[in-house]
Amino acid sequence: MRKKYFLSLVFLLMLFSCKDEKMEGVEVESSFVNFDINAVPYAKLSTYAFFTGELKNLTPSSKVIPYEPASSLFTDYALKKRFIWMPQGVKATYDADDKTLNFPVGTVLIKSFYYNTVQPNNTTKILETRLMIRKSSGWVFAEYVWNDDQTEANLVAGTDFTSGSSKNITFKKENNEVMAIEYRIPSESECLACHKLDNKPIPIGVKPQNLNTTYTYSGGVKNQLQKLVDEGYLLSYPSSIVSTVNYKDTSKPLDIRLRSYVDINCAHCHQQNARCDYRAIRLGFSQTTNLTNMGVCVMADEPQGPSLERIITPGNHNKSVMNFRLNSVDESNRMPLLGRTIVHDEGVELLKQWINSLNQNCP
Repeated sequence: MRKKYFLSLVFLLMLFSCKDEKMEGVEVESSFVNFDINAVPYAKLSTYAFFTGELKNLTPSSKVIPYEPASSLFTDYALKKRFIWMPQGVKATYDADDKTLNFPVGTVLIKSFYYNTVQPNNTTKILETRLMIRKSSGWVFAEYVWNDDQTEANLVAGTDFTSGSSKNITFKKENNEVMAIEYRIPSESECLACHKLDNKPIPIGVKPQNLNTTYTYSGGVKNQLQKLVDEGYLLSYPSSIVSTVNYKDTSKPLDIRLRSYVDINCAHCHQQNARCDYRAIRLGFSQTTNLTNMGVCVMADEPQGPSLERIITPGNHNKSVMNFRLNSVDESNRMPLLGRTIVHDEGVELLKQWINSLNQNCP
């Protein structure tokens, strides 16, 4: 009897031991991503296993978390899907509302650019996927261009990444206007031109001020910063954050919308120790409460004629250099210089409305 009890006890212990090991294995199996920091960037996007199923559907694997800043950078009307992946056991930390989160080594930011109204049949086509990978030496860029069959995206390397390239695409805008453009695939130096701070590469959009909004995940709606905390990707964040808004949201104040727009589209260059810090304006959201930083009544470094001398002339968009530059496609005049080849009509209209709402008198 005692022998049978002992054998039964041993069997139960073995059973529960195996069950515990299986449960622990599930907990440890937090991501199906294939990532060797010493081997990346891989030659093919599919090698990472960031996505499940057909690659072109961009269905994220476990622990590949989608995100969306409150306002989006304009890139010739391309749509974007963005994701974050981090290795197990590390967390990002908060620095300031307007500063990029402090991401640990191994973090990958994933951003795909696509159109869903490609002519003639309103089809969807992904053009490129950009990765920023956090290595011990800092952030590195990896550019992937999709094939015509939309089955794979291949790494752009060597002289191809040095020079960049263009793709012809015809798409339909929301207002049904058909546009034919040469979409620009950036070179490495072009990536760095926008993503450079203190002469080092750095992400742009992943700041608390831009992520303090809700997102509809597969499990429901949640604040994006809280989602990162819940996933173990962010240590914590403050209860109060001075946040940008969606510039398209007409229920928000006009000035907040415009400041949010220039923050995401222009501030990465127009800040201290960045590409255009020799210009007078400072366009980060936290700095544009000061209208002088926005260029109001400020003389332009390069006036465009006697009627275009100030960066912003209150009440008159036609006499404002910023409006002129946003309306231009000439590389010697346009703003931003990189990331677009056509005019962002909605952005220009927003700027015009804001300029014309100002009633200051310039000295």
